Order: sequence, then structure tokens, then C-alpha cells
Amino acid sequence: MCRIFGFRSVLQSGVHSSLVTAENALSCQSRRHPDGWGLAYYLAGHPHVVKSTDTAETDDLFRQVSGVVSSETVLAHVRKATHGRLSLINTHPFQHGRWTFAHNGNIKEFDALRGVLEKMVPEKFRRWRLGETDSELMFQFMLSRLATKIDLEDPKPNIKVVMDTLAEASQELVQVIGPLSDRETGTPTENYLTFVLTNGRMMVAMQGGLTLHWSTHKKSCPERTTCVSLMPLCEAAANDGDKVNHLIISSEPLQGQNVWVKMKVGEMVAVDEGMCLYRRSIGLPVL
Repeated sequence: MCRIFGFRSVLQSGVHSSLVTAENALSCQSRRHPDGWGLAYYLAGHPHVVKSTDTAETDDLFRQVSGVVSSETVLAHVRKATHGRLSLINTHPFQHGRWTFAHNGNIKEFDALRGVLEKMVPEKFRRWRLGETDSELMFQFMLSRLATKIDLEDPKPNIKVVMDTLAEASQELVQVIGPLSDRETGTPTENYLTFVLTNGRMMVAMQGGLTLHWSTHKKSCPERTTCVSLMPLCEAAANDGDKVNHLIISSEPLQGQNVWVKMKVGEMVAVDEGMCLYRRSIGLPVL
């Protein structure tokens, strides 16, 4: 399966270490997920997406882009293909307007269910589909459900409405594709719906069977003597509704000072445009 990295911060920050130089950086994870990579970062509220079909660890472009990106919001993905050929149009993150989406998962028997799932997506979204993956179709399905509750062009949608809608959409999808699996070794013969979605101001992640971890604080910030934004919350656990300085999402914990929380199946974590943290769990059937 794939690997995901999501980053949302109050400050524009570089992510080179998390993507390239850290002991368990995304580029290292691409050894087992070699089928392309993608990186979305936001400038002035607008997403910029760079993709390649090469393996991230050996791709100079991945190092170059990772080295120059400084943003408040970053979403990165390395792919291990299950559905769809090796192609830029099948490489994550996917984009629609200000929204970007990365999926680590699978819809089993996707070829047999494709027609049914396509009919669940309104034509106004489905006509923008470029690739063959279950992931892109899932993105359009999620957006179509969000569009019934919020204005997709609103940079500051109500985060609770967004989370509720994504939870309902996930439950609706599972009714069609069947129960999820929580086997962390994931195969194309099982259902997984782990994803990260952002519009650049808010970010939501859901653990849909494959591992996902989140972090909002460090044991001890290595930049505590130089960072102008250092606050007690940088080194303290956050509760639901608390403000945080950053939220990091990763398929696997990255080495360093960050304190990581492993998510359970059906658990969601999010930050709104004001960097308030929200968590909830939804009932999703698991084999």
C-alpha cells in the first residue's frame, strides 16, 4: 500500500527533514512504495502540485522540491499501485479547486464495483476524473457529499460539519464495498480507506484500516532558544478543542522529538483554519 504525510502549521515551515533526511522519512518509505510520488503545498491559499512516476528515494526532483518548499500546509504521498497504471494522472495527491486528497487504501473487487461507485458521484464531479484509480473516484465521492453541506470555495468551512459529512460518506461507501480490514500488511483483496484531505486552511485525516499517526507536540523542541513562536503547547499534549501550533500526519512515526499518537480504525483527527484540534471516532465495520 501507499504512504502519506500531511503537515499543517501556524508558520510557513520547511519539510525537507520529514520528507528526505529523517531516519524514517517519506523517501525512505518509498523503497517499499516505488510507484511514483506527489507533493502538494499551498501558497497564498492555492495548491501547487508536483508529481512524478519515479521512486521518491532516487528522484532528484523529489529532493529539490522538498528542499525548497516552505508552506503552512503540505500533503505528500508515495504510491504502491493497486489499481491503475503507473502514470502521473494516477499519482496522488489529487486536486479539485483548493482541495487536495491522498489515499492509502484499496477497494477490493473495484473493477466489478466501478460502475456502481461511479453512479454515486454526480456528473459535475465525475467528469473531472482523469485516471483509473479507486482513490480518485473516492476523492470525488467525498467532495460531492461535502458539496451538499458546505461551499467548497469557502476557505473556512465549519470543521465539525466537514468531519460529520466525511464520516457519513465513509459509512455510505462501506455499505457498498463491504467491511474494512485492519490488517496492517494490507493487500488488494481487502478494503482500506485511510486518507488525508485539506483545503489549505483545514486538514482532516481518517484511519480507515491502514496505519496512521498524528503529532501536535514535541518532547523538547530543538529550536526552543531561537523560535519566536515557542509556546507551552509546543511541548504539551493537546485535548479536543485546544489550539495547536502544528498537526503532522504520517503513515509511520518519523524519528525525532515529536510525540506520536497511533490512530484506531474509524478515528478522525483534524484542525480547523484557526488551528483548533478536533478528534472523533466513527463506527465502521471491520472484518
